[in-house]
Amino acid sequence: MCNNPIGIFDSGIGGLTIAYSLKKKLPNESFIYFGDTKHLPYGDKSEKAIKQYSLSIAFFLKSKKCKAIIIACNSASSVAYTHIKNHIKDIPIYNVIDPIIDGLNYQDDIKKIGVIGTKATIKSKVYEKKIHHLYKSIKVVSFETPLLAPMIEEGFFNHDISNSIIKNYLNNKSLKNINSLILACTHYPLIKDEINKFFNSQIYIVDSAEIITRHIKEELDKLNLRSLSKNSSYHFIVSNYTKSFEESASFFFKENIKLEEIDIWKS
Repeated sequence: MCNNPIGIFDSGIGGLTIAYSLKKKLPNESFIYFGDTKHLPYGDKSEKAIKQYSLSIAFFLKSKKCKAIIIACNSASSVAYTHIKNHIKDIPIYNVIDPIIDGLNYQDDIKKIGVIGTKATIKSKVYEKKIHHLYKSIKVVSFETPLLAPMIEEGFFNHDISNSIIKNYLNNKSLKNINSLILACTHYPLIKDEINKFFNSQIYIVDSAEIITRHIKEELDKLNLRSLSKNSSYHFIVSNYTKSFEESASFFFKENIKLEEIDIWKS
């Protein structure tokens, strides 16, 4: 069981930022990545639809003998995590929100924290609820940034277009005087440098990939699920293939990869 792959899924290819981080920090681990490119972005979908898509993918990854599943999508983590755990109880399921909230414990000087993410993540208020439950003195302001994930999926980052969109969002007065910012979408680490530049490197930017990788490592150790294999493998699946997805995915993962199309909803 410990040499079985880890299952990772996202609505698109943003979750590859986490897959890449896992590959770097846990080189013995194999994984199967599923990008639901047929239904992206999840951030604009109803809660019912996100739960349906996410559970179908989780069952698919379980059928592939995955030893654990990472919901590498904030929108799915915010509305479908409990739903998946209620249906799949024999392997561990991890979301990308709880490790980030827990990690704030190590930042003593946070007074006002901003959260940017998709419509689904922000409307769920999951970050406000969890932060206020643990850290009552921190003021939380959340702001929808729905254009960022599709922009990144299309390859627009470190670009005049991305700079313009990022500035337009981050100039919102609700984000004034924040001293930390949570990137509540797995796509956003790819524009972390641009965001950091906007704030003149004066705030702490919470990068999900590094925090989640550390959490998964600790969990695998605790459950005795760390792989002993020296022959790790990586399998990349999408529900709708296009060449542009493959090119963007290779950029996300920092090496050339091949995507396999599997439409798990086809009857």
